Amino acid sequence: MTTRTLPPVSAAAPIPVKSLLPWVVFGTLLFALQLYFVGAEQDATSLVSGHMVHEFVHDGRPLLGFPCH
Repeated sequence: MTTRTLPPVSAAAPIPVKSLLPWVVFGTLLFALQLYFVGAEQDATSLVSGHMVHEFVHDGRPLLGFPCH
């Protein structure tokens, strides 16, 4: 029988904060935009006229803790 050896595993290099920061900002903005459309759209601060956005996110509102009707 032959013995097989695996190559040594190198440790993962840490990700610098400078490269991670744009993704954190993008994720935060995306989350804030989603939170606005689910929680506040069709209210006093509505950006889209009509009820289309309200009906699209209607089932998700109670799931996320926003009252509806």
